[in-house]
Amino acid sequence: MRFIPGKCAVLAVIVIGLMTNASLAQQAPGKLDYALQILKLTYVDTVNEKQLTDEAIRAMVKQLDPHSVYIPVEEMREMNEPLVGKFEGVGVQFNIHNDTIMVTQPIPGGPSEKLGIRAGDRIVKIDGEVVAGVKITNNDVFKRLRGAKGTKVTVSIYRRNVSELIEYTITRDQIPLFSMDAAYMVAPQIGYIKISRFADSTPEEFRTGLEKLKKQGATSLILDLQGNGGGYLNRAVELADEFLTDGKKIVYTRGRTTVPEDYNSTAIGGFEKGKLIVLIDESSASASEIVSGAIQDWDRGLIVGRRSFGKGLVQKPYQLNDGSMMRVTVAHYYTPSGRCIQKPYELGDDEDYDLDINNRYKHGELFYADSIHFADTTEYFTSHKRLVRGGGGIMPDVFVPLDTSKSSAFYSDLLRKNVFNDFSLTYVDNNRNSLKSQYPDAIAFNAGYKVSDQLFKEFLDAAYKAGVKEDSAGLSTSGEMIRVQLKALISRNLWDTEAYFIVINSLNQPLQRAMSAIRDNTFDRMKIGTDK
Repeated sequence: MRFIPGKCAVLAVIVIGLMTNASLAQQAPGKLDYALQILKLTYVDTVNEKQLTDEAIRAMVKQLDPHSVYIPVEEMREMNEPLVGKFEGVGVQFNIHNDTIMVTQPIPGGPSEKLGIRAGDRIVKIDGEVVAGVKITNNDVFKRLRGAKGTKVTVSIYRRNVSELIEYTITRDQIPLFSMDAAYMVAPQIGYIKISRFADSTPEEFRTGLEKLKKQGATSLILDLQGNGGGYLNRAVELADEFLTDGKKIVYTRGRTTVPEDYNSTAIGGFEKGKLIVLIDESSASASEIVSGAIQDWDRGLIVGRRSFGKGLVQKPYQLNDGSMMRVTVAHYYTPSGRCIQKPYELGDDEDYDLDINNRYKHGELFYADSIHFADTTEYFTSHKRLVRGGGGIMPDVFVPLDTSKSSAFYSDLLRKNVFNDFSLTYVDNNRNSLKSQYPDAIAFNAGYKVSDQLFKEFLDAAYKAGVKEDSAGLSTSGEMIRVQLKALISRNLWDTEAYFIVINSLNQPLQRAMSAIRDNTFDRMKIGTDK
């Protein structure tokens, strides 16, 4: 499967005498192997051959593009899980709270939920070993609770109002990782779907969410790809196909040694009619840009937000004989109009590349559309003859500047010191039953719940106790955002990630602008809404 790198995804290159392809093997330099043998035989101390080989490969890959990366065998599983869309374990979401493992949510359908483990339970022993009050870390929890399907682990749980520990023996199983964070109605007839990455399960998750929204009366759709760093090319193609009628080019790839590939839409699509808006920002990359580029080039929908990251390179994985992997950049991809959206980079110099978003901030590109300049001056045109550019990401049809008016050092300090999470976990733990009896679901909670002045005071007291300095100016600037963030985290701890977005999206300005565009004449004025 072809892979388009995500913002966080690492990709890899090369092989040293290990390639199965004969022509590549003939080109592999023997000098590196010879040098390694000299070091093994003559160096004054014993050398770590594996470490030397890993570092040599890593150094070579570093001289290539920013997305070709070597992945050691010990990192393979962790790197693949978010995209494969599953892992093997007990199936709980948790937080380390007051030096104790607190279950925030058992994953639906997982082995822990089936046994009756609940949100708010504290895991105090794992296989008889005390894990509370011992400075346990998230990685320690992963190592103890994850494991091969079919293996067993025993946990001892403290539950409120139960005098003795409850012991569960959990048989590990495959646990799904979801890439769709939310699918709900943001307004009458307007559905909203938030996708965090393009994993194996993404198209099916999207179809399930879309069907739910249609049953609730959605005739327009907002697809939120803000912050979506990418994933599998094929899954991006499948998602774009949901919006385009038969026979439309979605993306095509070209490389020096690879076979040219064109990806076209089929006759099957779940939302080929109706107003469509895709939200993007400076962290929307690769697979997100394939979807938004195809939607824009065919004038099927409106792109709202800020210029995307600009990753237009395709990686192919090469497995090495020890189980490690290199994902090598083998091609560029192009949108239907012919744009390559890859932003400029110099071989072997990824420092400036990694700082690109900071540079955009300094140059004012996140605030003013006229500050944005594309490296490719070639003019490309959509199906309705609108001018679009390549060489640096997807430029939205409607630009929404970054809003920093509510930010402050005080708010940042609250985040750094983890005050929001700690306080919301404690509050929900103490009030879970009463809150759930009053608010049956996240929609009702968002509509009816307010952070009271008394609760807000308790939150600030907890913040000052945690070392956050009092700052009346910062509090005045960020007060509204603090209340919304606190409410959103309470909602998430009561239900799930979707519940968080139902609340926090009141601060999502691109979403608010998108809703306005659906209601006003923006689509007609820009002649957007068909893919002819």
